[in-house]
Amino acid sequence: MSLTTASIRFPVTVVVGVLLAVIGGMLALTRVPIQLTPEVQRPVINIRTVWPGASPEEVEKEIIQKQEKYLKSVEGALEMTSSSFDGYGQITLEFDMGTDLTAATVRVSNKLNEVPSYPENADQPIVSSSGPFDRSIAWFVVKPLRDDIYLPHMQYMIEDLVQPRMERVDGVSGINVFGGLEQELHVTFDPGLLASMQITIPQIRAALRNENADISGGDFGEGKRRYVVRTISRYESPRDVEETIITVRGGVPIYVGDVADVEVTYQKPRALVRHMGKPAIVFNAQSQPGANVLTVLEGLTEQMAIVNRDILEPRGMRVEIVYQESVYINSSIDRVFKNMYLGALLAVLTLFLFLRSPSSILIIGVSIPISAITTFLTMFLFGRTINVISLAGIAFAIGMVVDNSIVVLENIYRHQQLGKKRWQAAADGAREVWGAVLASTLTTVAVFFPLMFIQESAAQLFRDIAIAISSAIVVSLIVAVTVIPSMSARVLKLSRGHAGQDGRSTRLGRFADLVSRTVDFINARNLRRIGFVVGVVAITLGLSFALLPPSEYLPNGNQNFVFGFLLPPPGYNIDEMLDVAKSVEAQFAPMWETPASEAVDMPGGGLDNYFFVAFPGQAFMGMRSRDPARAAQLVPLANRTLFTVPGA
Repeated sequence: MSLTTASIRFPVTVVVGVLLAVIGGMLALTRVPIQLTPEVQRPVINIRTVWPGASPEEVEKEIIQKQEKYLKSVEGALEMTSSSFDGYGQITLEFDMGTDLTAATVRVSNKLNEVPSYPENADQPIVSSSGPFDRSIAWFVVKPLRDDIYLPHMQYMIEDLVQPRMERVDGVSGINVFGGLEQELHVTFDPGLLASMQITIPQIRAALRNENADISGGDFGEGKRRYVVRTISRYESPRDVEETIITVRGGVPIYVGDVADVEVTYQKPRALVRHMGKPAIVFNAQSQPGANVLTVLEGLTEQMAIVNRDILEPRGMRVEIVYQESVYINSSIDRVFKNMYLGALLAVLTLFLFLRSPSSILIIGVSIPISAITTFLTMFLFGRTINVISLAGIAFAIGMVVDNSIVVLENIYRHQQLGKKRWQAAADGAREVWGAVLASTLTTVAVFFPLMFIQESAAQLFRDIAIAISSAIVVSLIVAVTVIPSMSARVLKLSRGHAGQDGRSTRLGRFADLVSRTVDFINARNLRRIGFVVGVVAITLGLSFALLPPSEYLPNGNQNFVFGFLLPPPGYNIDEMLDVAKSVEAQFAPMWETPASEAVDMPGGGLDNYFFVAFPGQAFMGMRSRDPARAAQLVPLANRTLFTVPGA
C-alpha cells in the first residue's frame, strides 16, 4: 500500500500527524532563540595587555614584539594584527573558518606563557574570543539624582554592586563598564629632596614593595594545636606609607613622608564618557552565543529595576537603559511576519482567481500554514535562531510550498472530470504526478542544501534561508502526497460551470482559452518560439540591470540611532578631547533641552538621547531622535558638526 493510498484510507492518522507537526512547530517557536541576525562566528582571538602609563612605542617594544615572536607559530592562525596605544596593546589572531575557538584559545594561552617576562607594572594579558563591544545587545547609563555626586568616582560601586548582579542574568556573557575612575594611592616626590638626600627612585619603589607584603613565617605546635605564623604588613592607610623607611643615613631613618606627599586619589582618565552634556558611567551587556536576545533583555530590565530600588536610588543614583536591541528586533520581525501574512493572502487570492473553487482553495490553503509552522520545528532541531534572515526564507517559501499541492490537486481535479469517484480520482491523480513533484522538490532543495555545509561568513548568513526553504519545500512534498489526496477524496467538488469531460466552462474557461490560443500562436512557427524566448530573456535581463539596487553586506534598517566618528590629531590628550566634546555638545544641547512639543521643527523632532565617548586617538558620538521616522535628518547635521571640530 502506497503512502498516498494509506492517507486516503486512514484520514484520522493524517489529521493526527498534521496536528503533531503543527503542535511541535508551535512549541519550537516558543523555544527557538530570537535574534536580529544569524550569528556569524568569526574565528578571531584577541589578546589585550595593559601597561599603565606606557607610551605606544614602549608597549610595542616591551610587550607586543615579545608576544608576536611566540604567537606567530600558533597552529591554524591565518593572520595576526597588532596595535599599540597609550597604556595598552592588542593583538588579533584570525583562524580558519570552522576552527574550534576553545582549543585555539588554549593554544594561544600556552604560547603567551612562553613569553619570558613583561614590564614590572604591566598586567597579565587577557585572551578572549570577543571584544568589549561584540554582541552588545543593550547599553545602560548611570545618572545622578543629586548635584553633589560626581559619577566617574562611583566606578567602584558600579563594579562591586551592579556589575555582578547584571552578569548573573541568564544569557549574559559579560558586562563592560566605561567612564569611571578607579582609586589609586599616589606618592608624589620632590626631585630636589631626592637629589639632596642621594635617594633614587628605585630605592623608593623597593622600599614600598618590600613593606607592602604579608610574609609567611611557617607554623609551630603548641599543645594539641597547630598555629600558622604570618607577618601582616600591608598598607591600610596613607599614614602607613608615609612612615615607610627608605634608608638610614648616619643612624637617622629617612621616611617616605620626608621626601614625598602621599594621598589617595583617582587615576588619570584614559577615556571620556559624557551623556547629555554631563560626565557619566555607561556599561553594555553582551549576550552569550545562541541566547534568546528578547529573553535576556527582559531579565536585564527586571534586574535593573531591582538594582535601582535596592542599591542605587538610596545612594542618589539611577541606571537607565538607553539602547536595547529588542526594539529593532521586534519591529523587524513584526514586519517580516506581516509580509508573510500578506504573501499567504496573495497566494490564496491568486488561487481563487484561477481556480474559482472554494473547496480547491481550502485544500491548497491548508498546505501553507502546515509547511510554515513545521519549519520552526526543523530550525529548532538544527539549532538555528529566529531572525530576519530565517523569517525571510519562510516568507520566500510561502509562494513555493503551494506549487506541489497545486500540481497534485489539478491532476486529481482532472481525474474527477473524467467521471471517477473522489477517492479513486485522488489516488490516481496523486500517483501519476508524485514522481514529477519529487523531482521538482529535489531540484529546489539541491540549490539551497549545499549552503548548509559552507563555512564562510556569507554562507553562515544564508544557512538559515537554506534550512527554512529546504524544510518548507520538503514538508510541502509530504503534504502534497498525503494531506491533499486525503482531503480531495472528501471535500473536492467540481466547479459549477463544469461542462463535461473536456473541462470547458462557460464562465471560467475564457481566460484559459485565451492563454491556450496565445501558446498555440507562439508555438505555430519556430521563428515565433525563438523570438518569444529571446524577447523574454532580454526584457528580464534589462529590467534586472535597470532595477538592480545598491549592494551591501546587510541592509541597514532604521534603528533610530545615529553614530558619528571623529579622528582627532595624533597626541590629543583627554583634556583636549573634553574641550572637543563640549564644543560639539554646545551645538546639540538645544535639541534635547527644548521640550518635545516645541522641537517639532528641529531635525528628528529633537534628541531623545545623546552621548560622547573618547579614547586615545579616536572618539565617537551617538544620538537618538524623538521621532524615529525622522532619524535620517540627524545624519547631515552630525556630519556638519563634526567637520567643524578644529584639527579633526
